[in-house]
Amino acid sequence: MRNQRILVVDDDPKVVKFIQKNLEAKGYELLTAGAASEALNTIRTKLPDLVILDLMLPSIDGFEICRLVREFSQVPIIILSARGDTGDKVRSLSLGADDYITKPFDIAVLMARIGIVLKDN
Repeated sequence: MRNQRILVVDDDPKVVKFIQKNLEAKGYELLTAGAASEALNTIRTKLPDLVILDLMLPSIDGFEICRLVREFSQVPIIILSARGDTGDKVRSLSLGADDYITKPFDIAVLMARIGIVLKDN
């Protein structure tokens, strides 16, 4: 049985490295993408078990990525964003996100929510 694959879509290398260290320590396989086209291609070809998605990305934002992913996949999506406005949270969830965590975030909370989302799959 393969390790569960998690795609982290964020254009901040520090955030990606921090999440990567913690996910790999728990035995997850990490995939990364810094932009929409790379993220969508990775979801289609590598079939991750979970996507952790930032909203503020170059060219196409996370809202649009979430909407596009829902056209072809039901992969769980956790939004991880500095945008903490209630409207952004509601919009993300209405577009098909499964959860929403605001940056700065506690890694223990992120890991717990990952465990909950992946347990359902």
